[in-house]
Amino acid sequence: MQRLLIVDHDTPTRDRLREGLTNSFEILEAQTGQEALSLALEHRPDAILLDLDLPSMSGIELWRALSSVTYTSNIPIFAITSNGSSLGGNQPELNVKGVFKKPINVDEIAGQLIRDLNVPPRPRRAHVRVRMRTILKLRGTDARGQNFDELTATENVSAGGFLCNSTTPLNEGAIVEVSLVSNEERYAGKARLAHKEDFVGAWQRYGFQFEEKTNEWVLNE
Repeated sequence: MQRLLIVDHDTPTRDRLREGLTNSFEILEAQTGQEALSLALEHRPDAILLDLDLPSMSGIELWRALSSVTYTSNIPIFAITSNGSSLGGNQPELNVKGVFKKPINVDEIAGQLIRDLNVPPRPRRAHVRVRMRTILKLRGTDARGQNFDELTATENVSAGGFLCNSTTPLNEGAIVEVSLVSNEERYAGKARLAHKEDFVGAWQRYGFQFEEKTNEWVLNE
């Protein structure tokens, strides 16, 4: 899966972009130019979706900084701007891959990124996902071999699994025990870490698929 860095200071916009692109890309996020530069140098994403209207270090300044470093100079950059016509002749040294004008159309952005970056078609989902706020407790062994017990939440569930945020580092394929938490804990089964996406800061976003499941789980086939 190709890695996409989304750079936008507006949290709701980043949330919409992540939601629309997360099934086709491994997502990195930054809300400032400085943060984006650090992530680009650390992870070298396959593409960057860049809001040019960043405060402090502007999108154009970040773009020039990335272009000046050999390691990041060839990363394709897709610009989001409130004035797309200001690009081109005024910025001849910048190699724009695509320009999207505000207000953004997430479906349009997803379609062009998938075409231009030759992203393979998304596999058909085995289970339909549902937005449902659910409090979970995860137990298992982390990437350092230590036992952990973490309370988290999900708003994205299916009969076969769920997505959630976590501060615990886990190896791909890790197995965790899952319990539902309300007035009491109810054991829901064991789930395997199927994929993970980098988050800014200490948070990771994990996708789990159940290996075994009880009738306590919120959705059943």
